[in-house]
Formats: sequence, structure tokens, C-alpha cells
Amino acid sequence: MKKSLLRLLGIAVFGIMLIACNNPKDMVKYADDIEKSCTPEILEVIADKIDVMYTLKFLDGYFHPKAMLEITPVLVYEGGEVAAPTLKLQGEKVLDNYNVIPVAGDDIQHKIQFDYVDGMAKSHLELRGAVLYNDNVWEFPVAYKIADGANITYKWVELHGEPVLMPDNYQKIIKEAEEVNIMYAKNSAQVRARELTKQEIKNFQDFLKNLPADERRTHTGTDIVAYASPEGPVDFNEKLSENRMKSAEKAFQSLTRRIQTEGPLNLKTKGEDWEGFQELVSKSNLGDKELILRVLSMYSDPMVRDREIRNMSAVYKTLEEKVLPELRRARLIANVEFVNYSDEELKELTTSNMDAMNEEALLYAATLTNDNDTKIALYKKAADKFNSARGRNNLAVAYLKANKVNEAISAIAKCDPSNPVVVNNLGVIEMRKGNFDKAAEFFAKSDCPTAKVNEGALDILNGRYKEALTKLDGKKHMNAALAQLFNGNLNKAEEALSECTCMKTKYVKAVIAARKGQTSKVHELMAEINKIPALAERAAKDIEFAKYR
Repeated sequence: MKKSLLRLLGIAVFGIMLIACNNPKDMVKYADDIEKSCTPEILEVIADKIDVMYTLKFLDGYFHPKAMLEITPVLVYEGGEVAAPTLKLQGEKVLDNYNVIPVAGDDIQHKIQFDYVDGMAKSHLELRGAVLYNDNVWEFPVAYKIADGANITYKWVELHGEPVLMPDNYQKIIKEAEEVNIMYAKNSAQVRARELTKQEIKNFQDFLKNLPADERRTHTGTDIVAYASPEGPVDFNEKLSENRMKSAEKAFQSLTRRIQTEGPLNLKTKGEDWEGFQELVSKSNLGDKELILRVLSMYSDPMVRDREIRNMSAVYKTLEEKVLPELRRARLIANVEFVNYSDEELKELTTSNMDAMNEEALLYAATLTNDNDTKIALYKKAADKFNSARGRNNLAVAYLKANKVNEAISAIAKCDPSNPVVVNNLGVIEMRKGNFDKAAEFFAKSDCPTAKVNEGALDILNGRYKEALTKLDGKKHMNAALAQLFNGNLNKAEEALSECTCMKTKYVKAVIAARKGQTSKVHELMAEINKIPALAERAAKDIEFAKYR
């Protein structure tokens, strides 16, 4: 009995479809029988574009062989509507060049795109149709809604870019050294009287004598380092170097008998001074210096080196006269610590006497203030007074913080365009100007880690969510949260916002809660969001909260 009933129903339906096939106007009557679907069902805005793929499935017997069907997708939104290009379909006996739908039925997919405009956050996509037969046009009596939209959560992406400061080299304690040499005769460790009365020694004594009165400098000790020139037997030179150290110690004690010195006296013997020899030869204008330096690089044995260099008879005499005598010495090195300006002193100088600060002090002082105008003044002084490349770069960063893009462009114009930090900051400038493709080119060229973070922002803008995650994973800011969110990592998205407290952060947290299905948390956050009119208006239209209104 049931089988007979089903058979009768099937015959009836088939009969109806045959009638539709024989009467093209009935394609309007049975328009509900067209299966209509859309991907995605909730439209999403990516890079200010809405991409849609809709599918139409026609049953057997629906499409009249001599009729045409026009389907027009229309996005209806607050403030208006916009139509995508019409899809034209034709029966199998129509002599035209559109997609053919046979009487037996078929399905077709069509890809369309809309440009996003304000108001489309609250919208829907509908299909409007019309059947054409000869000179007749019969419109579908209703439009068929196939999608809601549009999701604009990606628009929370922060596109201001992160510029990078160049570091200062300011030192709170600066290591200094005052040095003088005691020179010796060949193969001798005796300090000659004239060595202790030369002007360099007197200057050294005066330096030590005046140190206690210098409030910023402290004598931390003295090194005595003795050498022998690299000629003759190694054992002899080792002993000679040691004896020179001892005689230099006695000389130092004599020189400082009436001078107050502080810190330990450190005694060192270096033996043959091959390093000093190489340095002096490198700086000389000897004709065979490249050959000498090659010998030094080829042989490490001192005896072999000495022999090979002596074999260069033409140049050895010059070495004996010009180079080797400079290596027969003991160095007296007074080590000093200079206490630089304190933070408080620098803050005072910033307002009272900026000219007293050197380049490093100016760059460092700028990090001690939160006042951006003061930062600009300090960086400008460093750039103008010391021709500081770091000052110019950092000045550009300060201008960017003040949203003075043109001033930033002028400040960074003289910086090295190959420096990774500068390249990143040029990208930030282009980003601020809205030139996102140009900004991406700069970021791709920069090895600066921050450039990758900035690239991640552009990836989100352009819907490249997987690429964004590789650059932003582990970070804690809005863009990192969005990268996690769009990759389905809701817990990590929430964690990325853990250090953010602004209202837009609360909004995105509400989006995360909505996607998690946390109703009470959505309402809790929404109570705060609704206190801000602009956010309340957005939330009221946001498809993310459609289930919670």
C-alpha cells in the first residue's frame, strides 16, 4: 500500500515538472524547487572584499529547453544594496553562448565579489531571478536569501606598524686608561735615566697626581706589562721580558713615591711581542710588508718566524731600525673608572643644558622621559650636533608616535637605506600612508624581527591567517590575538590579549567568548562595551553576536 502511494506521488511530481518543462512561465512558479546554497553561509570581509561562491541545483524537468534564466545576486545592507554581475543560464535549445542547463537537470557554481562599504556588517545576500522566453520577462515574485553577513572582525587589525629605535651605547661606568711606555735598549732590562724624565712620563705623573681631586674618576689599579722584541733565542727573550717587568716595577714605585695611587699593581710579562710586531708592520710602508705578514700567518713557531724574516736580508735592516726598537718596552697603564651622568643628572641637563651632553647621553636621556616632545628635542639635538644616524632614525620614530608622518620622512631621509631597522621604519611610514603593498616590500627586505611582526599585520589584512600566525605566535597584542582567532585557537587568542586592557580588547574578548559559546561571559563583557556608544552600535550589528541578542 505504501509503495503504491509513493509511486503515485512520484508520478504526480514528474507530471508537474513535465508541465513546467512545457510551459516556460512555470519556471517562475516552481522557483522554490531550485536548490540554492552559498559558501560561506556567513559572509566574511577580507581586505575590504567579500568573496562568495553560490550554487544552484536544478531538478530534472525544471528548465524549459527554449527559456533563459537570469540570476542576480544582491547584497542588501543598511543604507543600500549592490548587485553582482548577473548569471545567465539557457535551455538546451537556446542558440546563445551562456551556460546550458539541460531538461534533465544540473548544478552550477558561480563566484562573485563585492567591495565592502560601511553598513555591510548588517546585511544579507539574496538571489533575484527572471525567466526570459521570446519577448517575455517573468520575474521571480520573491528574492531568496542565501547568506547573512558580513563578518568584519578582521578590521580590528592594528595597521599603525611598529617602528624600531636604534640603541644608545651610554655607559654608567666608563673604563678609561692612561698609558706610558718605558723603552729599553736591545737585550737590556735596565731603565735608562732619560726614560724617567721625558715629557710623557711627566704627563703620566701629573695625571695620577690629579686623580684624587676628580670626583668622577677613580683609580682602580695599575698594570705593568713587559715585552721583548721577537729576535734572538726564545728563552732569552722570555727572561729579558721578565727582567724588564721587574725594573719597570721599581721605576713605577720611584715615579709615584710622592703620589697617592689606588688599587692593586698587576705585573705581567708577555715575552716576544709578535702581536705588536704584526701591528707595526701592518701600519708601515715597507715594500715587503705583505710578504712579512704572510710569513707570520704561515708559521706559528717563533724560531721559524725569526729565521724566515732574517732571510729577507733586504728588509731586515729596516725592521731593526724602525720596528723592533718599538717593541722593547714596558707599558705602565693606569686603569680608571669614570662615573658618567646619573639618570637624575641627565634629566636636569635635558631641561637646563642639553649642549653639555654627548651623542650617547642624548640618545639615552630620551629613554628616560615619557614626554614625546622632549624625545623629539633630544633626538634632533643628537642628529644636528653629532650627525647621528641613530638620532635621525629615532627622531623619525618619535615623529611617528606623534602621527607626524611627513616629519618622519624628512628625519629618516639621510639614514642608511640598507640598515634593517631603517628598512623596517620605512615600511611603517608606508603603512601609515596606506601604501600596504609598498610597506610589505620594505618589511620583506628587513632582517629586523619587528618587520616580521609588521608583516603579520598585513597578512591579517589580506586574509593570510596561517602566514600571520607563523609571525605572531607567542606575541601578546591585538594582532597576535586575531591571528590565533582566525586559526581557530580560541584559548591562545584570549591569552594573547592578557596584557591588554583597552575597550577594543574587551570587544574582541567578547567575540572569542561568543565563538566559545560562553553566553554569560558575552553578556558580562557586552555590559561594559555598551557603555561606549560607538562600540555598542557596532556590537548591535555584528554577526558575531547574532545568537546573543
